Amino acid sequence: MVLDERSRHQLYLRLEQALGPEAATTLMEYLPPVGWADVATKRNLDALEQRLDLRIDALEQRLDLRIEAVEHKVLAAFRGELQSALTAQGRQMAITLAGTAGALCALAFAAARLT
Repeated sequence: MVLDERSRHQLYLRLEQALGPEAATTLMEYLPPVGWADVATKRNLDALEQRLDLRIDALEQRLDLRIEAVEHKVLAAFRGELQSALTAQGRQMAITLAGTAGALCALAFAAARLT
């Protein structure tokens, strides 16, 4: 038997005759709005939960891999920038030290000439 709105209405009318309008309405409220084949069972919900758990786990793994890849890229970029900064600082320090040594030598020669 196909359950449609017409058959539901006929059932309501029969219940209304037998039980009265309030009881018939209350009883009809407890029936699902569609056929029982369209109602989800606990097994359906359990299977859906398992599928969702698997999908969430897979998504979590992919997200972890992406985060790890981004961490590696950020660390590599930081290391590269740090190495460049240290190299530039080393060059600047070497030039400064050479200039300072030259100035001290000039001062030493000048002091030696004056004495």
